[in-house]
Amino acid sequence: MKKQINFTKVKFQFISAIIGWLLIISSPVHAQSKEGVKNIVLVHGAFADGSGWEGVYNILTKKGYHVSVVGNPNTSLANDVDATKLVLARQNGPVILVGHSYGGAVITEAGNEANVVGLVYISAFAPDAGESLITLLPTLPPAPKSGVGAPENGYFWYDKAKFHAGFCADLSAEKAAFMYDSQLPTAVAAFGGIISHAAWRTKPSWFVVAKQDETIPPDAERFFAKRAGSKVTEIQASHVVFISHPKEVAEVIEAAATGVSK
Repeated sequence: MKKQINFTKVKFQFISAIIGWLLIISSPVHAQSKEGVKNIVLVHGAFADGSGWEGVYNILTKKGYHVSVVGNPNTSLANDVDATKLVLARQNGPVILVGHSYGGAVITEAGNEANVVGLVYISAFAPDAGESLITLLPTLPPAPKSGVGAPENGYFWYDKAKFHAGFCADLSAEKAAFMYDSQLPTAVAAFGGIISHAAWRTKPSWFVVAKQDETIPPDAERFFAKRAGSKVTEIQASHVVFISHPKEVAEVIEAAATGVSK
């Protein structure tokens, strides 16, 4: 006697399999929601720490984003990439990775992590594979007001006489004085770290050009943005545009978070 097929059971199993597949591909680890990415990771640059991101952080968290700030030791590119990866590993779902200044080199390398779906460069370096900041700097337009001097005991410091005009001209003198006295020195090994694979080669990117930047010349920023194929926003601001114009910078980050899902 032939065994009869229970078509109702087969149909139920088929529908269950389809639902399970849909749940997997729509989970936050594999895809973005229609509202966009909700995890933002912010990476500071040289001569600074994560506290400079406070204005941007407050704006984005009030809009419902989960924002994390990396505390780079600035001791080497490898160490700073590892510090960023530790924070990326704690995210639940896809991430927009944001870097300022030297932090652009960090996100260029750390951005190869699988959960990073977009990169945002804020008045930053965006080196390619095989490049380091030390090899790039001689090829870029001059920055006569920059206060990055010769290394001392293996570390770079930003010169006091040039700090306000070169680093943060659109902040108050009092704020500039505090930032100078609390600056985090940056190891030669950080600027000398070579990129193994540039994440912007395979992932979408956004770029904020600071039009009054005296540390990384605006034309250098435009060069990096064009080479990476980034969506560019130009802001009339100093090198620390994310501090002086947090609203505009937050808008670019939010545009990246919503843009990657389209």
